[in-house]
Amino acid sequence: MVSTPYQVHVSAAKAGVDALSAVLAVEEGPHGVRSNVIAPGPISNTEGMDRLSTKNVDKDKANAYPVGRQGDVKDIANATVFLFSPAASYITGQVLPVDGGSEHTRYQFLPYPQSVLDPQSVAHLIKARM
Repeated sequence: MVSTPYQVHVSAAKAGVDALSAVLAVEEGPHGVRSNVIAPGPISNTEGMDRLSTKNVDKDKANAYPVGRQGDVKDIANATVFLFSPAASYITGQVLPVDGGSEHTRYQFLPYPQSVLDPQSVAHLIKARM
């Protein structure tokens, strides 16, 4: 798992979903219920990439992805179809990364915020509330 500055709320929510899925797999497995999680990596033309990435991430960093490209929403759809198919009938309680292998590179696709590196550089933007 790669952490992203200022996304603590997202990280906490994702960890909760992963844990919930694992518990459901154990508790509901005897009833024929399978529970899995899809963990998308960088997916082009999504709100997350639009909000968190630099505008030229596709052009400048395409070679940083092990498969040579960013993901597409169709990649997530294909993983979903697979998990609902008979081919995945013995898979439960898993987190399936759909990230083109980028989780293995530990590469930071997003620029590190200056406000984390040097909080004083943005101090003038923050107004004290009393």
